[in-house]
Amino acid sequence: MPTINQLPVLNVISSGDQLPVYSPNNGDARRTSIGSLLTFFQQSFASPTLSVNLFVPGNGFNITVPTPVSNDQWMLLQPAGTLATGTITLPLNTDVPDGTTVLITTTQEITSLTIALNGATAIYGAVTSLAAGTATAIRFYQPTNSWYQIIANTVYAAGIQTFLATPSSANLRTAMTDETGTGLLVFATSPTLTTPIITNPTVSTGTFTSPALVTPALGTVASGVISACTSTSMVMVTPVIGAATGTSLSTTGNQVITGTGKQGYATGAGGVVTQLTSKATAVTLSKSTGQITLNAAALAASTTVSFTLTNTVIEAGDILVMNHISGGTAGSYLLNAQSVAGSASINVRNISLGSLSEAIVIAFAVIKAVSA
Repeated sequence: MPTINQLPVLNVISSGDQLPVYSPNNGDARRTSIGSLLTFFQQSFASPTLSVNLFVPGNGFNITVPTPVSNDQWMLLQPAGTLATGTITLPLNTDVPDGTTVLITTTQEITSLTIALNGATAIYGAVTSLAAGTATAIRFYQPTNSWYQIIANTVYAAGIQTFLATPSSANLRTAMTDETGTGLLVFATSPTLTTPIITNPTVSTGTFTSPALVTPALGTVASGVISACTSTSMVMVTPVIGAATGTSLSTTGNQVITGTGKQGYATGAGGVVTQLTSKATAVTLSKSTGQITLNAAALAASTTVSFTLTNTVIEAGDILVMNHISGGTAGSYLLNAQSVAGSASINVRNISLGSLSEAIVIAFAVIKAVSA
């Protein structure tokens, strides 16, 4: 058998040409074709050079990565604008050498990106979207028949990108997903809050100007000024009110006055009126209390005269408390009244033994009364 240097020189090689190969599994030397050897190298070892593929995809694209002829496959995507969806299909797993890397770069945003395995078992750390100008790189590991993420640019949502470019309060709110309220960002020192809704606050110290509290449970309040407070249906237990003013007061229990206090009408609630012509002439005075000066016409002994007091304060069933307070003979007159809505009929009786021609003054006060 000639040695190798004794063999003729072969200047042109074809894929069918044979090479001697020692096979440890068989324990002897055998032969294989150059084509088979090339196939082995292509499947087992990628070329150390870089292969670049440029694509200009449209929306909904599906691009297959070429069967590797190099260790690094660069898929450069250059769409005209933002794409909603797209798919990158990896090369068939049986044709991918161990350690092959696929780098995917896009110049425009791809909102929803799918990486199809094409026979591989799994892909770990795959991105599902790519922002404009970002990339992702994955590498194939043949023993597990899987792809692994090795480089991934951080992909931010559109709101985050806008905020990073222009960090305003409005852009931050757009970037957030669980915010509440609107307006400007607030920091800890001396913030100005506009109509905030604060739930269960714990405050150790502070000064609050014109807060609006809705059904607060204040507990024991040590001090405060409530002269300007407005409250609806507030329940106060044994309050010391002092000099209180208001439009009405309704109680279900007794109103008790201690000391020298009096219950009645204040200045401004009353008025005066003078009766004309005769003691039967009607008068008008729309006040809760007041004085009526009767005409001085004669009133015979044991005789009753009636006149009408028109008064819009009076309601049906109300009681008029009346007294003869001046003018004329004290103890000579008996007074009573019957009320209807808007007026009362006042009866004046001369209980003396002779005729009286006196301009007596009657003081009255209207007391609210009901029948049920």
